[in-house]
Amino acid sequence: MTQTTGAAGAAGDPPYLRIVATIRRRIADGELAPGDRVPSTRQIAAEWGVALATATKALTTLRLEGLVEARPRIGTVVAGSTPAAPARRRPSPATDAEPELTLDRIVRAAVEIADAEGLAALSMRGVAARLGVAPMSTYRYVPSKEELVLLMADAAYGEESPADAADATAEDWRARVEVGARTLWRIYRKHPWLARIGSLTRPLLVPNLMVHGEWTLGALDGHGLDPTALFDIHVLLYSHVHGLAAHLELEADAEATTGQSEDQWMDSRAPVLRELVDSGRFPTFAKLVGSFEDGYDLRLDTLFELGLRALLDGLTPVVEGPGRSRGPGPAPV
Repeated sequence: MTQTTGAAGAAGDPPYLRIVATIRRRIADGELAPGDRVPSTRQIAAEWGVALATATKALTTLRLEGLVEARPRIGTVVAGSTPAAPARRRPSPATDAEPELTLDRIVRAAVEIADAEGLAALSMRGVAARLGVAPMSTYRYVPSKEELVLLMADAAYGEESPADAADATAEDWRARVEVGARTLWRIYRKHPWLARIGSLTRPLLVPNLMVHGEWTLGALDGHGLDPTALFDIHVLLYSHVHGLAAHLELEADAEATTGQSEDQWMDSRAPVLRELVDSGRFPTFAKLVGSFEDGYDLRLDTLFELGLRALLDGLTPVVEGPGRSRGPGPAPV
């Protein structure tokens, strides 16, 4: 149901301006302080009963006024210092020239939306609203959201290359694989939504991701591995990075949906955890949980490094030792 804004916005204003007026008033009244999260596009869409594109346009207007700012994986927050709200001006298509639109601007705007709000908040209309252009303008450059997501992924994977790393010239295969894996992990850390695109069974075939794959394949090549074994190892290493990275976006989505951080969610489940520990059915689990002074801290960066080291330790005799042509699986009995 559409929210009634009353004095916050004139009845004849477009919906996005009424939303802007309400959030602007909340900031002015101190209800939303600097650093506080403002409603996300999804929350605005649900609260006011508007489309995601309208919600995006409202947040974009507030951002252009300097009242809010987008912070990756946090969302849109009240800016550190909030300037006085400018006089509202209705857009006039007859007098306002449309900004120059390019494919690069469209892709960058889409990446910014996905970084701040998650991939689910992305829409072609939302991108157009962020750029301040007519809703259909973007379709002259990108035929669909699906195509846009592929372009976004290619751009994100192209932001870093393992060849740019300081020790990328190392001849040791293991050092080169580590450079490649850590480069990919940094990219996923910056753009968690990337892990939601593609899978091992239906891989994402974009040039800049192929650059990362070529780096790992090149590091493993020349060690006597048969083609299948070499590619299996490459897929296994990629799945370690991609699999952990998927939880970055899942956690961000869960926090946006529930309004609870990871720690707050775990605190709310304390009675259930206590019941499992006290049941006596899981003695090893109970012993471990009881040994943590301040609870278990799930650190994805630590797990990434631990898993990478374990994988490479296990693969070293496969890549370097006798019988390597059998691949990483157990030798036949």
